[in-house]
Amino acid sequence: MSQIDVFVVGLDEPNLRTLHDVPDAIQYRFHGLLDIDEVQHGEIDVADLIRKAERRLDEFDGEIGAIVGYWDFPVSTIVPILCRRYGLPSADLEAVIRCEHKYWSRLEQSKVIDEHPKFAVVDPERPEKPAELSYPMWLKPVKSFSSELAFHVGDDAELADAVRQIADGIDRVGNAFDYLVRQLDLPPEIAEVGGKAILAEEAMSGQQAASEGYVHDGEVVVYGVLDSLNYPGTSSFLRHQYPSQLPEPMVERIREVSRRVIERIGLNNCTFSIEFFCQPESGDIGLLEVNPRHSQSHAELFEYVDGVPNHYFMLSLGLGRDPNVPHRKGPYELAAKWYHRRFGDALVTRVPTDDEIKDIQEDVPGVVIDVKAPEGERLSSMTGQDSYSYELSHIYIGADDEDELKRKYERVVDSLRFEFVDAEEAR
Repeated sequence: MSQIDVFVVGLDEPNLRTLHDVPDAIQYRFHGLLDIDEVQHGEIDVADLIRKAERRLDEFDGEIGAIVGYWDFPVSTIVPILCRRYGLPSADLEAVIRCEHKYWSRLEQSKVIDEHPKFAVVDPERPEKPAELSYPMWLKPVKSFSSELAFHVGDDAELADAVRQIADGIDRVGNAFDYLVRQLDLPPEIAEVGGKAILAEEAMSGQQAASEGYVHDGEVVVYGVLDSLNYPGTSSFLRHQYPSQLPEPMVERIREVSRRVIERIGLNNCTFSIEFFCQPESGDIGLLEVNPRHSQSHAELFEYVDGVPNHYFMLSLGLGRDPNVPHRKGPYELAAKWYHRRFGDALVTRVPTDDEIKDIQEDVPGVVIDVKAPEGERLSSMTGQDSYSYELSHIYIGADDEDELKRKYERVVDSLRFEFVDAEEAR
């Protein structure tokens, strides 16, 4: 049986491992297209990345079966551009950018739902609170990822400082995003602000949750709802947990709001994920963000509980197939991705070795560990971090209940040998 050649934009080792766990993985031969450093680190030149990808594809001596990707911008926009050129199934670029552009996305959401915060664009030349908004607020570029350059502000002074920091760092992603936005036939309100604007939104609170789904031939399917729990007193994720433990009526409302928004935005033939804030006591929900891709962070969670990683849906759609959604076919009742963090900068002098990680994974069943901190470097050198903490490792755990999830996590963290020198001492 001949294999199908699948090109994965930004293919990395942890996700290659996950792709090999999809059903009938032996049918596929996965090829990396642009490496992870090119699409996630440093100044992003999207036009150059597209040219590099096209050269690689044009040089390929074989049939291109699919082009897919699971990363945020610029991968989320490069995939539909390449698929259109090579005649492969994918979402429309404009629909993807309607999701990616936080202000444009809010305008579209407001036409079909009320479950969103008040929002407005802030002029970096006049960093003033929009009259229609109240503190506390979040300020962020209209395009960023992993909470990069997102600031929680409570007064005019904090707003001005946040605008300054965003303006200083916005070019890394904003220049490339603005380049793509300007290729489209834009509505006047988006043409006016472009792809490097700063968005202010009234802060929401409550239990965070996320829906995941896909669209095939115009039909929106929500295949899962997860909980996102923060470190106490912070806005930094502690873990994502699947399936959601929220009341069923609230889970169904999340599903319905997700369907309405995705239909309005016009996504098709792609996966998506949507983040929410929920108030279980009142039943209120608020939509935080729409992503035109599934979350690779959740892949192991779906595999532990449903029996297949969510990469399966991405791959099926990339091949023009309607995914056959599995449900609760995995070995565990519950699964979580834990964010092992350090709050405060430091020089990393030691990280766990591959052998140490292997021993832990063998000792604690249902565990996968990915080290993120760079040995020999400062934590502040890491890209894609939130504004308040640094990720040391990602720990994926399957269990039969929450108590077991927590016990396994604590056991793993106690076994991971990281060593640091505080940033002040390392000067």
